[in-house]
Amino acid sequence: MSTSATPHARLLIVDDEAAQMKALCHTLEDEGYAATGFTSAAAALKALQPDEFDLVLTDLQMPEMDGITLLRAAQEIDRSLLGIVMTGHGAIDTAVEAMKAGALDYILKPFKLSAIVPVLSRALAVRRLRIENAELHQRVTERTVELEAANKELEAFSYSVSHDLRAPLRHINGYAEILLKEIGDTLDERSLGHLKTITGTVVQMQQLIESLLDFSQLGRVGVNQSTVDLEFLVQDAIAGLETEIAGRNIVWKKAPLPSVQGDPFLLKQVFVNLLSNAIKYTRPRDPARIEIDCANGTGDEIVVSIRDNGVGFDMAYSAKLFGVFQRLHHAKEFEGTGIGLANVQRIIARHGGRIWGESVLNEGATFSFALKKAPRGCQPHLPSREAVFEP
Repeated sequence: MSTSATPHARLLIVDDEAAQMKALCHTLEDEGYAATGFTSAAAALKALQPDEFDLVLTDLQMPEMDGITLLRAAQEIDRSLLGIVMTGHGAIDTAVEAMKAGALDYILKPFKLSAIVPVLSRALAVRRLRIENAELHQRVTERTVELEAANKELEAFSYSVSHDLRAPLRHINGYAEILLKEIGDTLDERSLGHLKTITGTVVQMQQLIESLLDFSQLGRVGVNQSTVDLEFLVQDAIAGLETEIAGRNIVWKKAPLPSVQGDPFLLKQVFVNLLSNAIKYTRPRDPARIEIDCANGTGDEIVVSIRDNGVGFDMAYSAKLFGVFQRLHHAKEFEGTGIGLANVQRIIARHGGRIWGESVLNEGATFSFALKKAPRGCQPHLPSREAVFEP
């Protein structure tokens, strides 16, 4: 049986009526297809090898094996093989049942080329899409494995570097303190200032290391979804910030807050960080004003906003807000490591939410985040006061 030099597709044709099988093979070969025909279903299955054919066209009713059984057996041999059944006008219901069992389409006898070619074209288009989707899925799977491995290596590297940096810092700090104790009284003011700068820098570096460890560990903390009472969560977060609030004149304003779907321990850290920032950056204000508001977002979202009348920031640098070690104020003015907002963004992202900040310099800032509302009738989970990370 001849085949085209550049066939449209490779067809396996099975029909127990030899004359019809041969006629169909010749007709489709003239159209540019490579056709191989069999009158025996068993012989066709014996000849079938994986990735040898693109489509199988089988008669629905055959004495040795019906078309549905043949299709199922053929697809066990080659998962990518698509099947089309051939049947008479009186058996259309049976052809539909064959499609439910795995056939992609059917062709009616007696054959008409004008009806066959569109069916073959559709089937081949579906096959191409399935193969492309399978290849894409395979690439995505491989890339996901690579990214997971890279993330694990990065987290391990961050932890190792942070851990290994602690020892020399302890030595530097220890020897600097020994010098201060032993010869501090004999040093002039400039030299004493140098030593104090060393110890202060060591403390700052230790804080950076702790923050880096927090950021690294956050990627390994699981998100335990439950219904979370934001009212309780905010009260608990504020109670944990008592030492930062002590002695301050702060006017609090809080709207009623709903329950959301999320991890109570991680979401508490979001409030701890954002409220701690509001308390810190309103330090020059008397009174300081901090407002916690809530509004409906798009769809099933709620948007929580924390607004203050602090020093604010320049929106020209807003793209840096959530970057690791990114700070928009000098460390001499306001302490910090630049990790807090990066942690907050990571937590919100892991909840499928979004976060953004808005500000007018010297007029305050507003940080807002959107989360999914809790399903109605769900009991909220109340977290303990133990935070996942230190504020």
